[in-house]
Amino acid sequence: MTVRPVRTVRTRLAVAVVAAAVAAGALVTPAAAEPRQRTHHSGSGHERTQRALEQAVEAGSPGALAQAARAGHPTWNGEAGVADRTTGRERKPEDRFRVGSITKTFVATVILQLEAEGRLSLDDTVERWLPGLVRGNGHDGRSVTLRQLLNHTSGIYSYTEDDAFVRKLFGEGFFEHRYDTWAPRDLVRTAMGHEPYFAPGTDWRYSNTNYVLAGLVIEKVTGRPYGQELERRVLRPLGLRATSLPGTRPGMPRPSGRAYSVLVGPEPGTAIHDVTELNASAAWSAGEMISTTGDLNRFYRALLTGKVLPKGQVRKMTTTVAMGEDAPGLRYGLGLMAQKLSCGKEVWGHGGGIHGSSSEAVTTPDGRHALALNFNSDWAGDGAAVVEAEFCRP
Repeated sequence: MTVRPVRTVRTRLAVAVVAAAVAAGALVTPAAAEPRQRTHHSGSGHERTQRALEQAVEAGSPGALAQAARAGHPTWNGEAGVADRTTGRERKPEDRFRVGSITKTFVATVILQLEAEGRLSLDDTVERWLPGLVRGNGHDGRSVTLRQLLNHTSGIYSYTEDDAFVRKLFGEGFFEHRYDTWAPRDLVRTAMGHEPYFAPGTDWRYSNTNYVLAGLVIEKVTGRPYGQELERRVLRPLGLRATSLPGTRPGMPRPSGRAYSVLVGPEPGTAIHDVTELNASAAWSAGEMISTTGDLNRFYRALLTGKVLPKGQVRKMTTTVAMGEDAPGLRYGLGLMAQKLSCGKEVWGHGGGIHGSSSEAVTTPDGRHALALNFNSDWAGDGAAVVEAEFCRP
């Protein structure tokens, strides 16, 4: 369950598992401990990136974390602020965090592996694999293809924009419903209670329902839970030992810090809540994953350099569609987004957000330079500024 869109269009995508947050919950975190001052050595070549992390903390995020990996250079880890407002514990490079919609790239990768094996086609309709599920209020799975799910041109309504769902998961109902288990087909049925955004293939709009459906297709094709397929096909072969799919488990694996949300706002004086524990089944294959900056960098570099998919599938994944006039310079492929930075460089990756956690992971097309970052908040910090600082050096 990834949080509301905020700030720039790219950051809105990074946190787009839900469209808006509403009224705040009832609990407040204990008073924040004063963080210890740290000294960061100059001369690393990442001073501007480090400063961007510090600015995220100055803007209100309790903590910020990043790792840059560049061929021929030592791996750089940067952090600012704290992982825990109560104890003052600093953020660590090995900290796990919820990555939200970054999960989508992993799901799209498995779909493309199945295509390469001849077990499905991107031109298959949703109806072929999930008969009768996408129906109602103008939705029709017979006219939506798997490709349209993966590149968000299906027009299918996003269940995370349903008002009742938002109130339960992101508003006043969060503390009552944070441990609830949600069945993926019920998430889809929530979406079917609304009209589609547009006819399939005629426009672009981000929808988390698309990737819940993609997860269900993986299960139908393979006969196994989508998480098992993802672990078997991607996590284990790449050695992503710190990456996991928690299912209904509400806690975080160690080491990890805390996750913080205002649930509404931000306005001066808005309460900050500890939202670390939650049941991420409400996000499922649209955004439940937990990972680290190091694992994310390893995954995206391997993906773009053909170590995860055959070349033909990489080409399909990086065939993009425009994201609309509100997103100049941004294009969406199959679970992968292309960004043109201010200096003209192009990076590929995805962003993700969930209660109390906002992340982004990008790499150059050749995989030689990658960056992954996380804020342990969902209301402050500018991921776009960190990316720009890392890749657009003077």
